[in-house]
Amino acid sequence: MTDINASRSKLNVIFLVLVASLGYFVDIYDLLVFSIVRVESLNGIGITDKAAVTEHGTFIINIQMFGLLLGGILWGIIGDKLGRIKVLFGSILLYSLANFANAYVNDVNTYAAVRFIAGIGLAGELGAGITLVSETMSKEKRGYGTMIIAVVGLFGAVLANIVATKYGWRNAYKVGGSLGIVLLALRVGTFESGMFKDAEKSNVSRGNFLMLFSNGKRFLKYLYCILIGAPLWYVVGVLVTRSKEFGEALGATGVLKGGDGILWTYIGISVGDLVAGLFAQITKSRKLTMAVFLLSSVGCVAWYLSSKGITPERFTWVCFVMGCSVGYWATFVTIASEQFGTNIRATVTTTVPNFVRGALIPINAMFGVFSAQYGMITSGYIVMIILTVLSLFSLSQLKETFGKDLNYVEGDIPSV
Repeated sequence: MTDINASRSKLNVIFLVLVASLGYFVDIYDLLVFSIVRVESLNGIGITDKAAVTEHGTFIINIQMFGLLLGGILWGIIGDKLGRIKVLFGSILLYSLANFANAYVNDVNTYAAVRFIAGIGLAGELGAGITLVSETMSKEKRGYGTMIIAVVGLFGAVLANIVATKYGWRNAYKVGGSLGIVLLALRVGTFESGMFKDAEKSNVSRGNFLMLFSNGKRFLKYLYCILIGAPLWYVVGVLVTRSKEFGEALGATGVLKGGDGILWTYIGISVGDLVAGLFAQITKSRKLTMAVFLLSSVGCVAWYLSSKGITPERFTWVCFVMGCSVGYWATFVTIASEQFGTNIRATVTTTVPNFVRGALIPINAMFGVFSAQYGMITSGYIVMIILTVLSLFSLSQLKETFGKDLNYVEGDIPSV
């Protein structure tokens, strides 16, 4: 009977990792589809002026990121109060319906409103999945689970680019919505975290977002978890998404397409996540892994920004290498998940990656201020250096969490 139970438990874990991976696949597809179809979709609703495309595109992506910020808080609280599974169902239903609606927009304001709703929905998927896997797998092997989620999930960007290129931007949104509805059927077999069930039986406060701000050390730890991931989203959200404009500044021999850039960047991120996950398991240090990748990303961004006369073909290779260098997404989210107790873990794991995504709003603003004075290329260097310095400092302030026992609540002393 013991062997049967052990085999059943192992199969449950495998199924959970598979479902979480496919969920993140759809999440990334829907999260990045706007960045991929930005120019085409805005042209399709009548906005053709280059400056207007940049202005409205920035407005829409900022609105989407604001939705992610709010959604991260909402789903994180729900995850700790009502369970991780409810977040997986609710979030995917919301963003799937929003993506269907996106296929029928015809003006900027409606487009932005629907992306805001989609952003709220997209905020719940990754955090709930990582939390479930982290709390279900053994402390020595959970890094493999989160690594698989990231590697499989990030290929959603590849599919989004293929669908958008072959079938157009409206169909790309329809496919994204359809994938989400199909995924809901798979979610029926998933099971709740045992650690959450134990916390649910206790009288401890769960999902109290204000708990993160009521204690100075806890708040700083939370802030540091957010800052260590900022360079990645700057690379994706600014350097690659605005590749057309960067190409013009670099004197590119052809048009640098954001969709192609995102495709190859995310292939690179998937490879990087695989390498980062294995490196962390071998060295038994997530902090060392993050430091190596943060430093290497500076060199790769410098290569991109110094590529005068870059060709579209070389651009794809540059994006792939840049993607590899910022392929620490799973490691970064795992670090955040492992820093806090069960009663607030879903809140942290859901809000941290979405606050990083939402940080694109001030990053865009900062880049806009610098680019107005120094131009796009110089500003690209300045912002990358600022974000990397902040990330390395924040990383130095966090404790190593590899192999940490996660079965505790905030207020207890965790076993390390």
